[in-house]
Amino acid sequence: MNNYLCVDGGTTNTRVSLTQGTTVLDTVRIPLGARVGMEGTAPLKKALKQAFEELLERFSLSEAHITRILASGMITSEFGLCALPHLPTPAGIAELHEAMHETLLSEISSIPFVFLRGVKTAGDTLLENDMMRGEETELYGLTDELGADRLYVLPGSHSKLITTDERGRIVHFSTMLTGEMIASLSGGTILKDAVDLSIGELDEAALTDGCKYALQQGLNEALFKVRILKNQFQKSPLICYSFFLGAILACEIQAILKSPAKEIVIGGKAQIKRATEVLLRTLSDKRITVASDCTVDGSSTRGAIRIFEFKTQE
Repeated sequence: MNNYLCVDGGTTNTRVSLTQGTTVLDTVRIPLGARVGMEGTAPLKKALKQAFEELLERFSLSEAHITRILASGMITSEFGLCALPHLPTPAGIAELHEAMHETLLSEISSIPFVFLRGVKTAGDTLLENDMMRGEETELYGLTDELGADRLYVLPGSHSKLITTDERGRIVHFSTMLTGEMIASLSGGTILKDAVDLSIGELDEAALTDGCKYALQQGLNEALFKVRILKNQFQKSPLICYSFFLGAILACEIQAILKSPAKEIVIGGKAQIKRATEVLLRTLSDKRITVASDCTVDGSSTRGAIRIFEFKTQE
């Protein structure tokens, strides 16, 4: 069974996991991502080197025990360690495997790196163009069987709505700035004293009310109503937070409801995942499948390994 070091590179954070096969043995989280690369990649390289050494030491392993370092996400962007162009759709595991790029970064490790490309759609209009880095590995680690007539919803900083064909290839997707909107609006506007992101629960009625209000009156107006709920109606922090989250998710929910897909598969971050599930079960008659938190947590790592090992599975 092969051992891997898997690097899931984000914009602001990076996760490094040591695996035995597809089983994650341990993970180190680095508070650096591609954004720091705008000023140079040296800090990220140093942090990765330290993370690799730490993980290997924990399990009394040497670099000779590791088959490859598999790296995906924003680490392949122009601000990452290895800039690679996106792979155009349709793209599945086979296409992602063929497009892998192997190289040695000796200043970090003697283990070869294998960088996995992101995916893009392309056309003549804005509507036809989109891109992702990292969500493709998350998708292929989320489930063993992808098929047509399903829409895969991956909530997060940049939420993705992904359509696959009968061969499990990504054929279309759209991106929404959901997670970043939640963070920015709750921390950088007048809503700061009305929205508490530390709340781990949901008021389902308030969540649905927020979504419906935004669908009917627009997101801009719905967001200010959070302040009205707090100041004029003296509603609890739970209700204000839930209404706010429902309003933010309204555009996503609207897009999902318009999709011809009959089944929705939801992964992504736990708090947004749960809210998305509640809204869809309330507002739609589509079949809803929700990935467990455990499945979601290791999905990017499993997906990267499945892509790398693809030919050995044939």
